[in-house]
Amino acid sequence: MHRERNRYRFFLAAAVFLAAVFPHFARGDELLQESLDLRAKYAAEIERLSAWCDERGLAEEARKTRRILGPNDPLKLYVPVLPEEIGPPRLPADSPENVVEWDAKLRQLRRTYAVSCFNLARRAVRAGRGGLAFELALASIGANPDYEPVRRLFGYQKYGDRWRTIYEIGKLRSGAVWSDKFGWIPKSRLCKYESGQRYLTGKWISAAEDAERHADIRSGWNVTTEHFSIRTNHSIEAAVTLGVKLERLHHIWQQLFLRYYSSQADVAALFDGRSRPGAADAPRLNVVLFRDREDYNRYFRASTPNIGISTGVYFGKKRRAYFFVGPECDERTMYHEATHQLFYESRRVSPHAGLYSNFWIIEGIAMFMESLRQEGGYHVLGGLDDERIHAAKRLLNDGFYVPLSEMVELGMDEFQQGELISKFYSQSAGLTNFLIFYDGGRYRDAVVSYLSAVYSGRADRGTLSQLTGVNYTELDKQYREYLKGKDAKSDSPAEY
Repeated sequence: MHRERNRYRFFLAAAVFLAAVFPHFARGDELLQESLDLRAKYAAEIERLSAWCDERGLAEEARKTRRILGPNDPLKLYVPVLPEEIGPPRLPADSPENVVEWDAKLRQLRRTYAVSCFNLARRAVRAGRGGLAFELALASIGANPDYEPVRRLFGYQKYGDRWRTIYEIGKLRSGAVWSDKFGWIPKSRLCKYESGQRYLTGKWISAAEDAERHADIRSGWNVTTEHFSIRTNHSIEAAVTLGVKLERLHHIWQQLFLRYYSSQADVAALFDGRSRPGAADAPRLNVVLFRDREDYNRYFRASTPNIGISTGVYFGKKRRAYFFVGPECDERTMYHEATHQLFYESRRVSPHAGLYSNFWIIEGIAMFMESLRQEGGYHVLGGLDDERIHAAKRLLNDGFYVPLSEMVELGMDEFQQGELISKFYSQSAGLTNFLIFYDGGRYRDAVVSYLSAVYSGRADRGTLSQLTGVNYTELDKQYREYLKGKDAKSDSPAEY
């Protein structure tokens, strides 16, 4: 009980992190303060209901209630994993009266909070605060996954007893079903596929013959998901597995970088219900998945002699990402290269992006996104425990640091072709995490604006300082504080 109350106080101390998406606004900003007050009020109500359960000996219900607040590490980003099923689990018919009362109270608390968050989110949009609005929308849907206005905002509709995307509904209406092995497949073919048969050019053949016909990458299988088209000569199953991971990344990236690819008018229309994410028929992103490392190396050997040092790659000019099946190519590599693809192909970008300066953030944000993993009911990014941040800390402890005023001067060739390349990468990972999390997220909106400027070719050597409103010498100092654990905002909860 004492630990849970401490956890509640920890949450309140860290609440600023959960709402401060546009932190360069003054701390007295009304919308920001309202969001903090709203969250604190919700936390207090959750604690009161938990205490109500404790008084009645409902230990399990008290535990479940406190878990509603979710994780609260201020140096990580949390995006809730949304359930497909419509409606919360129902209590057993023979549940005691006080348990039924608890359930009703909790549902009402969550519904009320969800509505309040979304109402404030819409006000934030009208005030030009799209990032804060989307953070509030995430809080809303986390509290009540069945709140229809926010579900629509995220592109979902009710279909049968499930929440489905428009793409999924179209597939289901066409007679397709989802298989974890074969992806979207006509329902009439699923049983035969599971028995080892494959359908090709109008007739059924064995899986072995099908594999033989797709052994060359030029004639490989083409597997499509909602946002990706994957060519592979390994197997349909491998492409589907990769597709699921890529869609997960796309889902998170689309939420976190809304203002990178959408105008203020688009964001307003989205929150007003006048449009939806992905409403335009954007082309799928192309991905190639080789059967193994050897096939990958052989394909690139003539054009890219040093391909053997890579475990995956994205070429902007080709507009394709390339991976292979095997232990060397892990999820982090895939998320990293696919992040490059998302930033490069989701809007019009300059062919000279990062070529002459500011290249570090292109790699820094990809390293941040490669930290994506699932913890409990949340997709999680960042954290001082991430391996990239450990490397950045070691580097700083060893006395290596390139001041930001010099880092922004580096173009792609200077960054990637010298003997300091690994150190540049480690420092870039540390700097990106710092800009996203420092002082409760003070510079998070500046990161998105900076990325937009870099990819559009508008960034110069002073852009980052202008967007953060802080000179590079001060940013250098804050970075050191952050990596040493002296950032006041990230330290304060530890006092409880």
